Amino acid sequence: MSFPHRNSMDEKTLQAALQDLPLGGLRYFERIGSTNDLALAWAAEGAPDLCLIVADEQTTGRGRSRRSWYTPPGAALAFSLILRPEGKEETLLSLYTGLGALAVVHALRERHALHAQIKWPNDLLLQGRKFAGVLVEAVWLGEQIESLIIGIGVNVYAQATPPPHQVDFPATSIEEVLHRRPNRIQLLHDILAALLDWRPRIGEPAFIKAWENALAYRGEQVHVQQGPTALSGHLLGLAADGALQLRSSQGDPITVHFGDVHLRPNIVS
Repeated sequence: MSFPHRNSMDEKTLQAALQDLPLGGLRYFERIGSTNDLALAWAAEGAPDLCLIVADEQTTGRGRSRRSWYTPPGAALAFSLILRPEGKEETLLSLYTGLGALAVVHALRERHALHAQIKWPNDLLLQGRKFAGVLVEAVWLGEQIESLIIGIGVNVYAQATPPPHQVDFPATSIEEVLHRRPNRIQLLHDILAALLDWRPRIGEPAFIKAWENALAYRGEQVHVQQGPTALSGHLLGLAADGALQLRSSQGDPITVHFGDVHLRPNIVS
């Protein structure tokens, strides 16, 4: 598979670059508010499994807790994949954020020998700095999941890295760590291919183990904010449902199903 050397994106280029992947459809936008919003609307129109929304610039992207995520033109990846869960997938909702994050980790490791880490539950780090995030949104029909949207944003080039005064956690880009400019479209292909490779194994012990092995701060003391409740403990790993497992200073087990993990980062210069 060959990829264009030029940085610009368009739908024709993406169609050619992703033709070996079993996508249900592809829509490309030069500039939109949120890829997840458009994916949700497309899903409501009946989009089949594995339909993909890609944007060159995203102006009102969002992360967990409605945090904003801006994608500048020509410098990052912003895309959302529509899934139609079937069978066991419908019972594994808590694992899809891990699926998206693990896909990014494996894409960077296989192509660029970069060891990204997952800051549970949905941020991705390189050298202790955030460069990517995952946002999963579900649409329910009664008690059944009608569709899932996996949104992924990646700071690919240095100009995508926000200045320090705009963020509450140190940020970086792949270019700044790799010291060269990776191919954005090739990276998109690699992430999607890794996601499709892991999807049939979601929930299996090998999936949980791979996610766990990529965890940032494993073996360290962390602080977790669950709404008004603050918890702290030694980060042990993950439960079978993707929950974070800690051990308190008294030796008691703590299971965290949601929350923000806080730890002062040890930045590698």
